[in-house]
Amino acid sequence: MNAPSRTQPARAQGGFTLLELVMVLVIIGVILAMVGPRVFTNLGRANAEVAKTKIEQVGGQLELYKLDTGRYPTTQEGLAALIAAPSGAANWNGPYIRDTKALKDPWARDFIYRSPGEKGGFDLISLGADGKEGGEGENRDVRN
Repeated sequence: MNAPSRTQPARAQGGFTLLELVMVLVIIGVILAMVGPRVFTNLGRANAEVAKTKIEQVGGQLELYKLDTGRYPTTQEGLAALIAAPSGAANWNGPYIRDTKALKDPWARDFIYRSPGEKGGFDLISLGADGKEGGEGENRDVRN
């Protein structure tokens, strides 16, 4: 018994050639090269804005502290006075800040606090991305 043989028509092979894949990768690389620096520039600027916002928030809590106690925390007491009552702080009505992460800048470093400040009752400073005084762009200090 001979079974009738079935022949299947040849199908065209679908897919991409190596050249087509390489061209797509080159195009993606060019797009990333153009967009990448802009994204990282905006990220640095965003961190500086977050630092500025946090400084304003902590500054507001320092004002509440002053309203209650009649003074800002000393440099020695530091920002910890917003979390736990320092000795000798009459009428302390805190905690003024519950989350200690609010006392760190976007680069996970503690804010620098000085009281009295150079131009007011206190200075609150973030040293920027590099953690050093001064700097340009993303490394610029953020102050109250």
